[in-house]
Amino acid sequence: MAMNVGGSSSGPMCDINTTPLIDVLLVLLVTLIITLPIQTHAVKLDLPQNNQPPPQNVQPEVIDLEIDFDGTIVWNGTPVTLQQLDGYFASESTKDPQPEIHLSPDGMAKYDVVAQVLASAQRNRMEKIGFVNTSQFSE
Repeated sequence: MAMNVGGSSSGPMCDINTTPLIDVLLVLLVTLIITLPIQTHAVKLDLPQNNQPPPQNVQPEVIDLEIDFDGTIVWNGTPVTLQQLDGYFASESTKDPQPEIHLSPDGMAKYDVVAQVLASAQRNRMEKIGFVNTSQFSE
């Protein structure tokens, strides 16, 4: 119910009639309330049962590979040549899980020897290679 307070009564009335808008909103609200419980019904699914235990975390073997200042390559405390190193990498790359190579070059070792060892590991598909004791290079 609109009332004109003051002013001239000959002008057009510019108020919106909100009664139909409220009626439409109430109908939408009632529709939402009625349909909401229908949408929350759960569907029962028969999921497959997994009776197998989870796989065990097997720690990989660690191989300490050292490179001395004079180019000597030491595999777990035993000096080896580059040809022997290729054979060791070839046999170790077939293991599951593949062993980790902990490479520890001397600070005075030639880069060429270190690069040859890394290339040999890459040729034989060794995937877990890491440098250890690198604090000596930060000085």
